[in-house]
Amino acid sequence: MTKPLVVSIPHRLGKDEALRRMKAGLGSARTQYAQLIQVNEEVWSGDRLVFSVTAMKQQVSGIMDVFEDHVRLEVTLPWLLSRLAHGIQGVIQKKGTLMLEKK
Repeated sequence: MTKPLVVSIPHRLGKDEALRRMKAGLGSARTQYAQLIQVNEEVWSGDRLVFSVTAMKQQVSGIMDVFEDHVRLEVTLPWLLSRLAHGIQGVIQKKGTLMLEKK
């Protein structure tokens, strides 16, 4: 098993608004990337999301916690996808920041 990929995305929205935006953004992402990612499990418990997806025929699991001033995402990648971790981390950071920007 590879070392988890951890991404922290700062925000100034407060926990409730950040949580609302993340839920809405993840729903949109599921539709937008349906050809690349299949969601196997998505369980919200308060401010925490536990999920499992299939990407490029590889199982990926993770946890996302929404805090007052940041969102923390921890993803466990299989060996094949871990080789692409640096690029994946940048994409997650960018997309997460877009979801949390003030509008």
